[in-house]
This record gives sequence, C-alpha cells and structure tokens, in this order.
Amino acid sequence: MTDGKSETMVINHNTRAYLLLTFTTWCWGANAILGKVAVGEISPMLLVTLRWLSVVILLLIFARKYLIKDWPILRHHIGYICLMGTLGFTAFNALFYIAAHSTSAINIGILQGSIPVFVLLGTFLLHHSRITRTQVFGVAVTLLGVITVASGGDITQLAGLTINQGDFYMLIACLFYAGYSIGLSRRPPVSALGLFSSIALVAFIVSLPLLAIEIGSNKFQAPTITGWVVVALVSLLPSLIAQVFFIYGVSLIGPGRAGVFVNLVPVFASIMAVVFLQESFEIFHAVSLALVLGGIGLSELGKKN
Repeated sequence: MTDGKSETMVINHNTRAYLLLTFTTWCWGANAILGKVAVGEISPMLLVTLRWLSVVILLLIFARKYLIKDWPILRHHIGYICLMGTLGFTAFNALFYIAAHSTSAINIGILQGSIPVFVLLGTFLLHHSRITRTQVFGVAVTLLGVITVASGGDITQLAGLTINQGDFYMLIACLFYAGYSIGLSRRPPVSALGLFSSIALVAFIVSLPLLAIEIGSNKFQAPTITGWVVVALVSLLPSLIAQVFFIYGVSLIGPGRAGVFVNLVPVFASIMAVVFLQESFEIFHAVSLALVLGGIGLSELGKKN
C-alpha cells in the first residue's frame, strides 16, 4: 500500500514538473518572437532594463515576504546571487535582444536548443560528472546542428568566418544561460520566489550601466506603443512566470532532467515564427532542428544507459 502511494506521489511529482517546464519553454519560445517584434520599437538595453524593473516591482508587491523570510540565508550567498543575476539574466537577455537585430526568430529558437549540451559539457568540466560515448556522440550531433543553422546551411561559410553576427551573440548567450542552469543545482536552501527576487534585483542593477552605454553611444530608442506591449509581455511571460517555473521545476527533478525541456524551445519558436512573423522555414532549418533535437536525445539516452 505504501509502495502504491509512493509511486503515485512520484508520478504526480513528475507530472507537475513536466507541465511547469513545458509552459516555461513555450514562454521562452515566445521570447524569440517578442525579440524580433521589439526591433525598431525599443532599443535592446532599454528593453532589458525595463523588463527587470517591471519584474522587480511585481515581486516587491506580491513576493516580498519570501525575500524578507529568506534574506538571512541569501545574504550569505551574495556572490552567488550576483553571478547568477549577471550571467543568467542580464547578459543572456542583452545578447538575446541584440541578436534579434541580425538573425531570425527561428535561428534564435534553434540555437537555444544548444543549452542542454552546454549544460552537459559544463557539468563534466566543473563537477567531473560521468559522460558516456553515446553522450559524446549526441554532443557532436547537436553541435553539427548548431553549425548548420549558424552557417545558413552553407558549411563553406565557416572557412571564411562569415557566421551571422546575431547567431554568434546567441551562442554566447546560451553559454551564459547554461552556466546559470548549472548554478541552480547549488542554490541555497531558500524558496523559489525568494531566490528569484534577489537574482532579479541584481539583474536590474547590472542592466543600468549597459543602458548608460547604449545612451552614450546614441543607440537609445524610446519605446513605441508596440515597444511597451513587448515590455509588458516579456516581463510577465519569459521573465517572471517562466523563471519561477524553471527554478521550481529544477527543484523537482534536477537540472539535468529539467534542462532537456529546453529542447522544446526551438520547436515552439519555429512554429510561432512561421505563424506570427511569416518567416520562411528552410530545409537547412529542418536539418539543423533534427540534428539539435536528435543529438540531445542521444545525450539523454546515453545518460539513462
């Protein structure tokens, strides 16, 4: 009887995590679309600053009790919080929205599929976790998919180093978020909202110097009406709901299993880019998407074996 109850609890536990993480990746896929819509409607650094300012305000209104309750523990992890906020939120978002100016939403979505591979490599290098031959092969296949989309389906471009600048920025952004994902496995023993509130506050503060640089370089653009709509949506969906759900999902099933759900980002992003932005889904997109998802599938298979 006890075993039956335990099995039911595990199933419910997993189901909750799967639903949370699936919606999280839909929000991230939508972020690629919103990033393209933002081009010409609001400058990138202003979008990042307003995004995290909005999140901080919402959190201070609705979740400040968690931050206050967790502060005695959080204050002993200031370095960790600053690093997570800087790399995982501010740097990732800044490069993400800059990339949208010179690459497609489909490319952005597919390149985000490289995050689980970077997480796997990062845990191997930093924590000396075991990696199998199947996982190595999966990494190679995924990277081939990344190269395919980054080169626009023409591998000969790599010899001349003519990879799209936006794709390059997106890959660096993915490295930062992979580091953030690995860091979540070492999170202090606090609530998801308490941790997220502290990291979001750091993200907003760190974004201010970047905004100042943007203003000083005459690249600042005040938001249009559409720009304000984008700010509202990115603040609510990929910034607030998705991040809290991701932190909670990682706490339920761990960073390795949770990271696999990032595979859904390129799928959601590609579908929405075609439907809402009328972007062309080329053959090389299909090939790269299959390679990225197939490679990550092999990595997971290797881990299970």
